Amino acid sequence: MVSVELERVTKPLRSVGEFFAMSLDTFVAMFKLPFPWREFLLQSWFVARVSLIPTLLLTIPFTVLVVFTLNILLVEFGAADFSGTGAATASVTQIGPVVTVLVVAGTGATAMCADLGSRAIHDELNALRVMGVDPIRRLAAPRVLAATVVAVSLVSLVTLVGLAGSFVFSVFVQHVTPGAFAAGLTLITHLPDLILGLVKGALFGMAAALIACYKGISVSKGPQGVGNAVNETVVYSFIALFLINIVATAVFYTGPQ
Repeated sequence: MVSVELERVTKPLRSVGEFFAMSLDTFVAMFKLPFPWREFLLQSWFVARVSLIPTLLLTIPFTVLVVFTLNILLVEFGAADFSGTGAATASVTQIGPVVTVLVVAGTGATAMCADLGSRAIHDELNALRVMGVDPIRRLAAPRVLAATVVAVSLVSLVTLVGLAGSFVFSVFVQHVTPGAFAAGLTLITHLPDLILGLVKGALFGMAAALIACYKGISVSKGPQGVGNAVNETVVYSFIALFLINIVATAVFYTGPQ
C-alpha cells in the first residue's frame, strides 16, 4: 500500500525530470552536425501552413475587442486620441505572442505529438534506435526549432495585422483621428517592447514543441495513449504559455531599465 502511494507521488516528479532531460538533449542536438535541415524545412512549412490562416482570423476579433473596450474607457476620460498607444502596447507585447502560441499549440504542436506518438506505438522510434539513429536528434530537434522560428515569424505578422485592424476599427467605427492614432503608436511602445514580443513568441513556440515532442515520444498504451497525449499537449502548452508570459513580462518591466 505504501509503495502504491509512493508511486503516485513520484510519477509526476519523474515525468518532469524526464521532460527537462529530453529538453536538454534537444538543445544539445540542435548544435550537432549534420543537422536534419530537410526535416526542419518540412516541419516549418507544415506548422506555418496549418497555423497562418487561423492565427490571422483569431487576431482581428481579438484585437478589435481589446481596442473597443479600451477606446470606450478613453472616451470617458476625454483621451480618445491615445487609442493608438493602447493598441500598440497590447498588440506588440500581449496579443501577438499569445494568439500565435494558442494557434501553434492547438494545431502544430498537437500534430507533432500525434505523429511522434503514432511512430512510438508502432515501434518506429525503437527501430531508429536499433539502427543507431537518435530520435531526439532526428525528429525532436528539427521540430522544436521549426516551431520556434515559425512562432517568431507569426508574432511579427500578427502584430502588423492587429495594428492595422485596430486602426481601421478606431478610425472608421469609433471616429478617432487617424493622425492621433498613428502618433500614439510609439508613445510608450519602443524597440525593447518589440523585442519582448518576439522573445515571448520564441519561448512560447519552443515550449509548446518541447511538450509535444515529449508527450509524443513517451506515449504508451496504444492508440488511446496517443489521444491522451494530444489532449495533454494542449493543456500543458496553455499552462506553460501563461506561466512564461507572466514571468517574462514581470522580468522585463521590473528589471533594470
